[in-house]
Amino acid sequence: MGDAPTAELDAVLDGGAWEVGATFEGSPAPPAPVSLGRTVCYVVLAVLFNEEGAVLLVQEAKPECRGRWYLPAGRMEPGEGVVEALRREVKEESGLECEPVTLLALEERGPAWIRFAFLARPAGGTLKTLEEADAESLQAQWWSGDPRALPLRSLDILPVLDLAARYRRSPPHPPTLPRQLPCAPLCLRLLLPFTSTTGDLWVLLGTAGTPHLPVVACGTSPPELRAGLCWPVLRLLRDCLPWDPPWDPQPGVLGLLGLQHRAGGAGGADGICFNVVLSAPGTRGDVPPEPCDPALRWWHVE
Repeated sequence: MGDAPTAELDAVLDGGAWEVGATFEGSPAPPAPVSLGRTVCYVVLAVLFNEEGAVLLVQEAKPECRGRWYLPAGRMEPGEGVVEALRREVKEESGLECEPVTLLALEERGPAWIRFAFLARPAGGTLKTLEEADAESLQAQWWSGDPRALPLRSLDILPVLDLAARYRRSPPHPPTLPRQLPCAPLCLRLLLPFTSTTGDLWVLLGTAGTPHLPVVACGTSPPELRAGLCWPVLRLLRDCLPWDPPWDPQPGVLGLLGLQHRAGGAGGADGICFNVVLSAPGTRGDVPPEPCDPALRWWHVE
C-alpha cells in the first residue's frame, strides 16, 4: 500500500485517536484554538439504569425549572475532561458514582454548543434525598414508569432514553469513549469511502505532508458557529470533488467513529477532533471523481 495511512485508518476504525497535524483541508489559514467557557460550551448528559431497569432522574433546583425532572447533565468546566465532567455532574446531582459505558449521541447547535449524551452504569454512592437538596438538584430517584408521567424539564431527553434502552438490549456499535489526545481547534477527521460499481474501494486522503485522512476545522466567526459542525465538511465536498451529477444524492455523515480531547492543551486550548464516516454523493462508475484540489487524492484500498 506504499505511503497509505494504514495505521491511522486502523486506529480510527477501532474508535481510537490519532494526532491532529498543523494542516487542515479547505482552510487557507490555521484555525484558531477554542477555549471552553469563552468560545465553546460543552455539555455532558448521562443515562443510568439500575438492575431492575429503572432510569436515574434528578429533580431540578434551578429557579427557571425548579421541581421538574431531567437526566443528570451540566456544563464541562475549564481544565476538565469529558469523562471527568460526566462523573462530576452525576455525583453532584444524584449522589451516585458512575462509569461511562458508551457515547450514545452527539448533539450540537453549531460548534459553539455541543452536548455529549452517555450511557453510564452506577458504581457506588447513595441517592440524594430532599434533606440533601442544594443548588445542583433537589433529589434523585430511580424511575421505572413512563418519564412523560412526570413534569419534565424538557422532552429532549426522550430520544436519548430510547437510544440508551436500545443499546442495552442490543448494542448497535462497540463502546465509543473519548480518547486522551490534545487538539487545539474544533475539527472533524473524515473517512470518505467510494465504492465502484465493480466493488473496488477507495478512501479520500489529504496529501500535505504525510498522506492522511482529511481533517477540516470549524470556524469561530458568528456565521460559522451558527452553520453547524457539518458545514466545513459539506464545503470541502462541494469545492473539491466534482460529483456528476452534482449532489445526487446528498452527501452526509453516517456516524461518529470516535473523538479525542485532552483538557488544557497547548495554550489552554480545549478543541475536540471528531472522527466521522461519510456517505459519498454517488457510487456511479468504476473510479471516483478526480479531486479539484491537489491537496486531496484517492487511495485505492487493496
